Amino acid sequence: MATVHFLNVGQGDCTVIQHNSGRASVVDICKGNHVLEKKTAQASILEALDEAASAVLGNFGMSKKPTNPITYLETLGIESIFRFILTHPDMDHLDGFDKLMDELGITNFWDSRIRREKPDFEECCQYKEEDWDRYARVYGGAESDIRVINPLAGSSFAYANKAVEGAAGPDGLYILAPDKDLVAAANKSGDINDASYVLLYRTTGGRILIPGDAHDETWDYVTKHYKSDIENCSVLFAPHHGRKSGRSFDFLDVVKPQITFFGCASSGQLAHQSWRNRKLRVITNNQAGNIVLECADKKIHFYVQNSLYAKANDCDLSIKNGQGYVYYDTIKEIAEVK
Repeated sequence: MATVHFLNVGQGDCTVIQHNSGRASVVDICKGNHVLEKKTAQASILEALDEAASAVLGNFGMSKKPTNPITYLETLGIESIFRFILTHPDMDHLDGFDKLMDELGITNFWDSRIRREKPDFEECCQYKEEDWDRYARVYGGAESDIRVINPLAGSSFAYANKAVEGAAGPDGLYILAPDKDLVAAANKSGDINDASYVLLYRTTGGRILIPGDAHDETWDYVTKHYKSDIENCSVLFAPHHGRKSGRSFDFLDVVKPQITFFGCASSGQLAHQSWRNRKLRVITNNQAGNIVLECADKKIHFYVQNSLYAKANDCDLSIKNGQGYVYYDTIKEIAEVK
């Protein structure tokens, strides 16, 4: 059974996919440098009381309790990453990359060849320069044990979406954007969001759309060239964590996701209204914490880390996955899986 983990990593992105093949993919990383503070018993009690009070007020506050993806991967028993996919080189998608490389390692690195200038880390103090430097070494080919590939929209290749004789089946990953023109335009303008990878993950349970920080030009391209692939999707991981970002949300009229997962940002920054206007369902990491999707036969069962949120939504708290997360709901594929 394929399992997808949409992690609560603050104002950034990280998705972990455990494929049926046994291979593991990581799409972006954030909070990989996060260190959990040790709490006294009294502090834990006070935190629990604060969480309960916040839940009554409707703010579940899980953004204050981010997950370190590297620690999370280790708890899953994942010892190495078959592929790391960087949707685009912003630091909230590279935070902890150096440690990920050192502690787990990766075999394949997907690079769309989007480039930007190195950030000023004296001003960008929340991120670490070594993460950027390691990324630059990898895409530059300085680490010979890592296979760097540059797939673009429509690419068909081994293990991602093409079978290989004698190997476990392909992993159902399809690239919908960018194409070479979007990459060239982004590199010229400096707007790297407008050439973010847009991934379609086809599972036996339904289609999951993972669009990084894709902006208007990218969505125009995807809706024009891949409309039948994205319409009526089961799950959408909201682009740019669900922020308004001064952008169009017309793509939602095509995608019409059964459910959308938002990352963390202040409520005033999130584009809730664009989903409400279309009567589309949304859950945020701030409410649910980590969200785990188990993909079965034309169904996606999903579980949430935050039991207080599950309880507030009348979930059966006795039904849990192997991690102890509470069963929340099941999404059924309403369009045929191609």
